[in-house]
Amino acid sequence: MYVIMVYDIKEERVNKVLKIARKYLTWVQNSVLEGEITRAKLASLKTELKDVIKEEEDSIIFYKLRSTRYFNKETMGTEKGGEDIFL
Repeated sequence: MYVIMVYDIKEERVNKVLKIARKYLTWVQNSVLEGEITRAKLASLKTELKDVIKEEEDSIIFYKLRSTRYFNKETMGTEKGGEDIFL
C-alpha cells in the first residue's frame, strides 16, 4: 500500500519521530513522509512511534491508499526531501 504520514509533534520529540519514520518512508516535506509500505512494516512503524510520542500532546495521521494507480502528486515551488544520496 502507499502511505502518506503527516505529523505534529512537540519539538523535544520531533527528531526521534522523524528518524523512526525515515526507516520506513521517504521524507518529502516538513512533517510529511510518504512511500510504499507493507502492512507488517506499517504495524512496526506504528509500534515504534507509539513508544516515542505522547498521545495527549502529539498527532500523527496516516493516509492509506491501496495503490498509486489513481494517485497524482503535483509540487508547486521548491521540492523538498526525497531520497538522500550519500557518496
